[in-house]
Amino acid sequence: MANTGFLSLCAHGRVTGLAVEAGAGVSHVTSVCLGQTLRKGTQRLGVAGELLSTHLHRLLLESPNQPSALHALTRKTLSHLKKQCCYVSLDYERDLQDQGCHHPARFQMPDGRWITLGKERFCCPEPLFQPKLLQHSCPGLHQLAWQSLQTVPDHARRDVLGNIVLSGGSSMFPGFPERMCLGLNLLSQGTGIQIDVLASPERGMAAWVGGSMAASLTSFQRAWLTKGEYQEHGAECVHTKF
Repeated sequence: MANTGFLSLCAHGRVTGLAVEAGAGVSHVTSVCLGQTLRKGTQRLGVAGELLSTHLHRLLLESPNQPSALHALTRKTLSHLKKQCCYVSLDYERDLQDQGCHHPARFQMPDGRWITLGKERFCCPEPLFQPKLLQHSCPGLHQLAWQSLQTVPDHARRDVLGNIVLSGGSSMFPGFPERMCLGLNLLSQGTGIQIDVLASPERGMAAWVGGSMAASLTSFQRAWLTKGEYQEHGAECVHTKF
C-alpha cells in the first residue's frame, strides 16, 4: 500500500513534490518530501469525475436539447461525452458572459441521435476550481494546492515548487494544466515565485504507473504484506504495518 500522491510523483521520476490529483470519486493535493507524505500538506476536495458527470447531465437537461434523448443518458455515455467535449476555461466569467465563446460541439448518442453542447462544455469542469457552483464550501483545487505548499518546510519548498505534478482522469480536460498554473501564479503574486506544473499526456494513469515502478524497487520489498501475515493477524496488521 502506498499514497497515490507519492505514486503519481514516482511516475514522473520524483520523490519530492506536490501531487494534484483529480480522479473519479475524489480529488487530493499531497505534499511529499523525499518519499514521505506531509500530513499537514494533504488536502481533499469532494468534487471529482463522477460528480462532474452528474453536473453535466443537469446542465444538459436545462439546455435546449431534446429532453427525451437526455433522460436516456447512461453513466458510461455521460463519461464519454464529458471526455470528448468538455474543457476548462481560462476565464470562466468572461466566457460565461460572451456568447461568442460558446463554441458548440456535437455528440452522437448511442441511439444515433445528436445533441449539441455550448457553454456546458466549460461549465462542467468549473466546480474543480469553484466548488461553490455545486454548493461545496471548500476552496478550489488550485487554492488547496497553494495551502498545501504553505505547509512545506522552508528547506524543501523550492524543490516542491519545482515539481508540481498533475494526476488522475479528471485532470485530462483540455485547459486544466493551464488553469491550474494560472490560478497558482495569481495566488503567488507579490512573492517573486513563478510556478509551472508538470502535465504528462499519460497522467490519467499516473498513480498506477508509479505503483508499478515503486513495487519493482528492491528497497520496496520490505514493505510487502504477505498473505501469511494477513491470514495470521487479520486486517489490523494493515494499519500496524502501514
